[in-house]
Amino acid sequence: MINSNLATKTSGKTSCIINIAHRGARAYAPENTLVAFAKAKTFGCEMFELDVRMTRDDEVIVHHDEHLDRCTDAKTKFPGRCALKVDDFTYAELSLLDAGSWYVEQLTLPREERQPFLQSLTDDEITQFVSSSERNYYASGNIKIPTLVQTLGLAKELDLMVNVELKNQTDGGLVLVAAVVKQIHAMKMEDQILISSFEHDMLRQVRKQTQKIATAVLTDTPLKAPLTYLRKLKANAYNLGCYRDYQSKGFNNMSGKRYLAHITKIQKACFGVNIWTCNDQDEMGYLLASGVTGLISDYPNRVGEKITAYLQNKQI
Repeated sequence: MINSNLATKTSGKTSCIINIAHRGARAYAPENTLVAFAKAKTFGCEMFELDVRMTRDDEVIVHHDEHLDRCTDAKTKFPGRCALKVDDFTYAELSLLDAGSWYVEQLTLPREERQPFLQSLTDDEITQFVSSSERNYYASGNIKIPTLVQTLGLAKELDLMVNVELKNQTDGGLVLVAAVVKQIHAMKMEDQILISSFEHDMLRQVRKQTQKIATAVLTDTPLKAPLTYLRKLKANAYNLGCYRDYQSKGFNNMSGKRYLAHITKIQKACFGVNIWTCNDQDEMGYLLASGVTGLISDYPNRVGEKITAYLQNKQI
């Protein structure tokens, strides 16, 4: 169990920088699966991020997409089902799916034909971080969509914090929020969890139900009045999308400087600032210097290297 309070660690009140594995270390294992979360530990991550949805029979499962076709073999297992939406399936049905083989298939493709987040994956990184035995296991059909309870159990065993992202629900998230909060309380993991969502009303629901679990406002672009908004939601952190013009314009133009100043302002007000999804090490350097408290990445090895170099330079 992590002894320090997670709300403090994600609120900008400490000097630590958290290496957060996006959907687990998904560059090196099938995303949002137990093997991807366990992989995060091998990179020295303190936290991994995941996404939760409800099944048709109200089980909280870990899966990012609204549909099942990208990361499972649902088309093959259920050829008569058209939409393949997660909430159209029971948990028993979802447990039949293979959630690992798609990843191994991606590695066989030319780089430019892979899913976008895998296009920067190098041959050296594959050799170093994805063994042949791991590939065989990922392709075995034994990798499944996990439940939140299974995932939290693993996090507790590995002594890892978890960023739980609540995905949009047709009922406004009432059932999902209640179920997630209940499971966290039942496992006594309040100090290990950060709940985030693009659906900010769901964060309001979380705060109405508990004062013990840290929350983060998830947003693609900077908010116009972030401090007022964060305080209004009684949130602990700000999970902000990467600067989209970085590759073409860098951070030295006016909009880039405003973006970095925005981060600094939030961090100085003692809110956590966690940037997603950052896979470029040059970009990581600018973000670390601006005062982020966490970097959410598909490539936690790159984050770890950059954090180490940044901290060493600060000591010189």
